[in-house]
Amino acid sequence: MPIMELPKNQGATATATATASGIESDLIRRRRGSNGFEQANAINGADVNTTDDVCGSGAGFETMNEPTKSVGESNPREEEDRSDAVANGDESKTTEATTAYKFSYRASAPAHRRIRESSLSSDAIFRQSHAGLFNLCVVVLIAVNSRLIIENLMKYGLLIRAGFWFSSKSLRDWPLLMCCLTLQLLPLTAFLVEKMAQKRRLTERVVVILHITITTVAILYPVLVILKCDSAFLSGVILMLVACIVWMKLVSYVHTNHDMRVLAKSMDKVETSDADYSYDVSFKSLAYFMVAPTLCYQLSYPRTPCIRKGWVARQFIKLVIFTGLMGFIIEQYINPIVQNSQHPLKGNLLYAIERVLKLSVPNLYVWLCMFYCIFHLWLNILAELLCFGDREFYKDWWNAKTIDEYWRMWNMPVHKWMVRHIYFPCLRNGIPKAIALLIAFLVSAVFHELCIAVPCRLFKFWAFIGIMFQVPLVILTNFLQNQFQSSMVGNMMFWCFFCILGQPMCVLLYYHDVMNRKGSAR
Repeated sequence: MPIMELPKNQGATATATATASGIESDLIRRRRGSNGFEQANAINGADVNTTDDVCGSGAGFETMNEPTKSVGESNPREEEDRSDAVANGDESKTTEATTAYKFSYRASAPAHRRIRESSLSSDAIFRQSHAGLFNLCVVVLIAVNSRLIIENLMKYGLLIRAGFWFSSKSLRDWPLLMCCLTLQLLPLTAFLVEKMAQKRRLTERVVVILHITITTVAILYPVLVILKCDSAFLSGVILMLVACIVWMKLVSYVHTNHDMRVLAKSMDKVETSDADYSYDVSFKSLAYFMVAPTLCYQLSYPRTPCIRKGWVARQFIKLVIFTGLMGFIIEQYINPIVQNSQHPLKGNLLYAIERVLKLSVPNLYVWLCMFYCIFHLWLNILAELLCFGDREFYKDWWNAKTIDEYWRMWNMPVHKWMVRHIYFPCLRNGIPKAIALLIAFLVSAVFHELCIAVPCRLFKFWAFIGIMFQVPLVILTNFLQNQFQSSMVGNMMFWCFFCILGQPMCVLLYYHDVMNRKGSAR
């Protein structure tokens, strides 16, 4: 029997009708399942991959990756696609999409299709942006601190004195300035010793004795000058910081050259043609190292190609602004609080706690400004002027979950120096890790005490005790981190001990001890 052909127009009409009815019936069939309804996963009626029910209830719902829309909800992208299809003549595609939406997004369509966590749950809170909460915190801080500024000005007035930035009494600190300048002769002496050691004119024993003498002078000479002269506290702190930096740079210079000397001697003993190890003592490399923003000596450093003068100018302006802000907070807020307080260990306990909490906010601002000025602005300015490439002066220490993480990320130049010249040498000499860590904290505690106690001319060892107290805190926060995985308990403890309790307590202790010493001296 011959096949009867329809006319072209009638065949096209029939085909379109069959296609539309087939799509409609297919969509209707897809909505029926074990529970009477089944969701559609595609707008064109294509099959979707079925999965077993997660909880084993056999409800028959399929999982979807696209969010469900309510009936009648419009989508700008869909409207745009529809208009583009009409403009291009693809009206049939637009009709199919409209038909699919008509049957897919009805009241009977499932609204809950997969397992989701609440946005503030512990598993989801760190996987999303918190920009809105950050903005809220900024707004609250501005509002709260604006009230405190107004209250402080109404109570005390403007406390910034004309002699805060410069005074004729500052001229009495000239011995400290001369001491700071003459300290730069010690690296030159160390260079001469290393040059003679390279030429093998001095034995290794004599080299060690000379370097011990040089590094000891680098610390004791500034201490004696500060204790002998009646200098300001800020001048003494700056000189002690410079002395500690010079001491650490000298130790790194001596230790690195000694290691290169040992390697050169070992390579001389190996008779191989491909052995090429250069050991050179260069004054140029030492001079660059002494001014570079690093404490670890090496023969060469990664360098940047040029100096961005405009960038340096902007950072310098920021440095001036934030330094002035620090001075304003100290004069306007911290000084009145400590002057109107009692000794925290000799007065009323509740009153002492109230003073510490009141002091914690301005002290935190000063500490953050100090970190930003020194570690971000000043070190980056110095690195830019010297084309110093490695500018990892700090890491995200504010996210530290343990005290151990904080000390590894907060001051990278000192951390690298400790690891290179204290921690790993102890391990190589058979000292256990716990003892090596304790030695590193001990060295840090000694220098913190020197930088504070010597300018105050008061040796109460508060700074030393505060640093050594970090050792049990390291153990405690590591234990809590192991117990509560992916939690911020250790981070909260870090902020509490450092900014709420530790630093304000040290400020009050040193202030009152200094005032009591001056009162008894009179």
